[in-house]
Amino acid sequence: MSAIIEPYADRGILLAKQHVALYEAVQEFLVAEVGDAIVGCGALHVFWEDLAEVRTLAVANPYLGMGIGSALLERLVERARALEILRVFCLTFEVDFFSHHGFTALPGVEVPGPLFDELLQSRDDGVAEFLDLARVKANTLGNTRMLRYL
Repeated sequence: MSAIIEPYADRGILLAKQHVALYEAVQEFLVAEVGDAIVGCGALHVFWEDLAEVRTLAVANPYLGMGIGSALLERLVERARALEILRVFCLTFEVDFFSHHGFTALPGVEVPGPLFDELLQSRDDGVAEFLDLARVKANTLGNTRMLRYL
């Protein structure tokens, strides 16, 4: 997965992931395989009882345009439905791709006050990105926050 993610991180499209972070989150990931090779990956990270994030959705360059990213995204959405998640969001530069899959851009944070306070206690950078906290602005400059209701 690291070899797939790294070129996107080098271009500032995805956040770089240290190997330890990938191992810590391995249960959140799905992978796409062609033969014995992993050619795509994506994760679903649950934040709250009704809110999750699609993270680190990436496809190896030679396999772009083959529907692998779409298939991974739909499987992650299916996983969210199975967990009875009502809202799935992403932080992305690929607005057209996610729009095609039912996500819409968020003008602001859609989190009620008490839940915002709870999420604010998290040390997870993804939570901070979703809440649009200043401490992660350097990592997310230019990203669009998008949401899909299930």
